[in-house]
Amino acid sequence: MSVPLVAPPAASADPAFPRQLAILASRVGAMCLIELQKLRRDRSELLTRAIQPALWLLIFGETFTRLRTIPTGSIPYLDYLAPGILAQSALFIAIFYGIQIIWERDAGVLSKLLVTPTPRAALVAGKAFAAGVRALVQALMVLVLSAILGVGLTANPLRLLAMAVIVVLGAAFFCCLSIVIAGLVLSRERLMGIGQAITMPLFFASNALYPVDLMPGWLKVLSHVNPLSYQVDALRGLLIGTPANLGLDFGVLIGATAIAITVASALLGRLAR
Repeated sequence: MSVPLVAPPAASADPAFPRQLAILASRVGAMCLIELQKLRRDRSELLTRAIQPALWLLIFGETFTRLRTIPTGSIPYLDYLAPGILAQSALFIAIFYGIQIIWERDAGVLSKLLVTPTPRAALVAGKAFAAGVRALVQALMVLVLSAILGVGLTANPLRLLAMAVIVVLGAAFFCCLSIVIAGLVLSRERLMGIGQAITMPLFFASNALYPVDLMPGWLKVLSHVNPLSYQVDALRGLLIGTPANLGLDFGVLIGATAIAITVASALLGRLAR
């Protein structure tokens, strides 16, 4: 006589995991709301931050469009440049976000946050995507200026939504990179110096200003490991329709951001000591 087989009860899902996801989402949302409130209180910051990308587009873009010294095929150089300047503006906003973490450490805020049940990854992700909110506001201003200058931008809402995701991912990565540097140097002055030292090399070692094919061999290698290059490639493909490997671009930015959040989270404790 055969004994009926009774299937074992299914393992119950770990209740802590959905709770951690909820905490992560609420922390990210809270940080983004705080960032929007800061922008509302200090609207002049938007204008001052818009000066540099405006100068790049108005002076560098217009001049090199007329000189035609950088081969961009049938695409006007100003159209080619605009997505690169959009990525640059997001980089410049995010790369100094570690200063805010150091300020919170000095004010005693960080140590209080670390003793709460909130996961450290949630704290870092909240900062990272708050930087993305600021970058999106800056991106909107760059897009408006580009449209005024006659850049042939897409009006496809899905492409614009994907562009917003790319901007947020890029800003989140560079914000976490800034937090990693802050966790290593533990000083606002040193962070400012390192941030200023790496910002322009990151920009020039990407495809923001010129095609990768024009670069010397060693610079091509740096460009291929530079997340800014993948951000610019995606923005260019989405906004002006140039050939782009969007799957690779999204994959690299998502992976780089996840790694940066992990490393930055590990260094938060060192900051709070």
